[in-house]
Amino acid sequence: MHLIFRTLLQLLRSGRRPDLSIWGNSSISLRVLLTDIDIALHLNNGMYLSVMDLGRFDLMVRSGVWKMMRSKGWSPVAAGETISFRKSLQLGQRYTVETRIIGLDERAVYFEQRTVSGGEIYARAVIATRLVSRSGPVSNEEIIAAFGAPPADLVLPGWIHEWRVNNSLPSTRRPAPHGW
Repeated sequence: MHLIFRTLLQLLRSGRRPDLSIWGNSSISLRVLLTDIDIALHLNNGMYLSVMDLGRFDLMVRSGVWKMMRSKGWSPVAAGETISFRKSLQLGQRYTVETRIIGLDERAVYFEQRTVSGGEIYARAVIATRLVSRSGPVSNEEIIAAFGAPPADLVLPGWIHEWRVNNSLPSTRRPAPHGW
């Protein structure tokens, strides 16, 4: 809820920007706000993933996928995320969130996102996303039929397969009891 107004503003702004292919690259410009920082006065580690949501929305809106998904009753959900930090973004600093789809497999669509300032990468994340409907997950066949086929050279990096296997939780249809 903490980014609801920025999300709504981003959806409006994205609707006025030039169209993109869902398989293209998106870039949005942001500034580190007072509400984004932690006690060290830099962008809080959790906020990186929150502002990256804005970048994914930009790509989906500008490609027309957002409108199509909403008309079908599909919603995007994050299924897994990994992020690496290189430098800290400071209060007031301008930066961009760069977003692209790097591939898909039978379980997810994968985005690579970067925060960039002054031509340098400050953080990079890979986000595994799913599309869900009221009847459950949306199949890749349905996604490709709606989005169009990915470019032939879009090959998911091999390490992502291992990451997903090693970091996934059981399906919601299986128990996942807690116990240290």
